[in-house]
Amino acid sequence: MKTSYPPKNDKRALVTGISGQDGSYLAELLLAKGYEVYGMVRRSSSFNTSRIDHIYQDPHEADVRLRLVYGDQADGSSLDQLVKTIRPDEIYNLGAQSHVRVSFDIPEYTSEVTGLGCLRLLEAIRERELNCRFYQASSSEMYGKCVETPQTERTPFYPRSPYGCAKVYAYWITVNYRESYGLFACNGILFNHESPRRGETFVTRKITRAIAHIVNGLQDKLYLGNLEAKRDWGYAREYVEAMWLMLQQAKPDDYVVATGETHSVREFLEAAFAHAGLDWRKYVEIDPNYYRPTEVDLLVGDASKAKKQLGWEPKTKFNDLVKLMVDADMQMVKDHLAGKGRVAS
Repeated sequence: MKTSYPPKNDKRALVTGISGQDGSYLAELLLAKGYEVYGMVRRSSSFNTSRIDHIYQDPHEADVRLRLVYGDQADGSSLDQLVKTIRPDEIYNLGAQSHVRVSFDIPEYTSEVTGLGCLRLLEAIRERELNCRFYQASSSEMYGKCVETPQTERTPFYPRSPYGCAKVYAYWITVNYRESYGLFACNGILFNHESPRRGETFVTRKITRAIAHIVNGLQDKLYLGNLEAKRDWGYAREYVEAMWLMLQQAKPDDYVVATGETHSVREFLEAAFAHAGLDWRKYVEIDPNYYRPTEVDLLVGDASKAKKQLGWEPKTKFNDLVKLMVDADMQMVKDHLAGKGRVAS
């Protein structure tokens, strides 16, 4: 079935990490605004495009708005070629090795892709003298061992993982290219943002998916690590709008995107199991293997600047987000058992 889109606005966007949670929501947003979207994916023996299959058209159709292109953030030549060929008006760098715990196991790869991948894109823009606006997906993990609470755009960074360190490098190289070469380059310091499209190895989705499996008799136990870690959790669908807004401003700048509330993993666990009518203590066990070598105990952001300058603020509350994710995974398992397929919203 042909997808209907609004009239084109003659803008092209290149999105790295388009097959991820944020990339899929951002692609939907940009297409709804009339953009032509190029999504960068890595070549592999299997496709991982389930989050965007519902918006991906037959490439032979006349009015194709979403195109997938091959590239790799560890390969500067492929990035340069994409920038040269596409000549995008906006680039959203969402691609990364983004799992904090895994970054301890593969620190070099994490640094190569998450840190230097950003540099390679910025250098491609500079060398091609492209009049392009650039968004770097920065992270609250850069604050790590927080020196103040809540965290703002002025809070010093103290990363506690290879992932956090790589993101700090990407943040500062973005600022450096903005100040050195006059690039329109922004950092969005996003605090934890979740959705039914969150990767299944991330703790929130691991919890909600396990609940759906437990209810349907497909799983007995859920193994987790530190339940006392506190995070600022928002809804990813809303957070991608802040990304877009940053690139529509008169001047480039850096912004914290957060809810201003903090909740522990235990609170998420309790709320999620309660919504399904279950006592989490009967199903959850602690596995030390899930503890990080260095833990980040508390993250909570102050998004006052984003509210004032971008007109952005979160709408979905913590408990509503938890329920939304549980319901989506319950429906997904139900559809799977019934032999149906669907995309989480």
